[in-house]
Amino acid sequence: MHSIRPIRKDQREPLALQDRAMDNLRYIRETMERSGSFTAVPGVGGVLIGVTALAASLIAVRQPSAEAWVAVWIGAGVLCMLLAGGAILLKARTAEIPLHYGPGRKFLLSFSPPMLVGGLLTLVLYQGGRIDLLPGIWLLLYGKGVVAAGSFSVKIVPAMGLAFMGVGAFALFTPPSWGDALMALGFGGLHIGFGFLIARRYGG
Repeated sequence: MHSIRPIRKDQREPLALQDRAMDNLRYIRETMERSGSFTAVPGVGGVLIGVTALAASLIAVRQPSAEAWVAVWIGAGVLCMLLAGGAILLKARTAEIPLHYGPGRKFLLSFSPPMLVGGLLTLVLYQGGRIDLLPGIWLLLYGKGVVAAGSFSVKIVPAMGLAFMGVGAFALFTPPSWGDALMALGFGGLHIGFGFLIARRYGG
């Protein structure tokens, strides 16, 4: 006769159910985080901005006058803003992310005030003959704008803003001759480095 043995429950099934439940919770949490974040920050666009800034630094350092130097950097800034706007618009359309409400609107509204302040300070410092302060001021205010806007985006964006602010703070206490190199490091190097990271992790 065969001996009667108690039927053992397969202990693997509850574990499998628990794993699936954890995966589902993780997916829901990530989906909720993304729905509340502006994820159309462009990675490739950031790289293009960085390359533009590196080219501007090479041109600016060769200018014979302060007026020409400021003109080069302002022109580069306008071009970079156009590149950033186009890249954001393209990525937002591709991912069907709205820009006129929700996180997209908050991102843009948070980024704009520091840029306006930067424009006013540029005019005041230029008229006062203190263009030596412009690299630090530009880097600090740009970083501040990225940090503020990044509170409505993915975590890497405010981290990038803090890096800009660090370079800007350092620029305020260095010789004026370092200005182009530090802006190349900030607007060029940081944009390229973080741009690659954003493109790899979040696409575009």
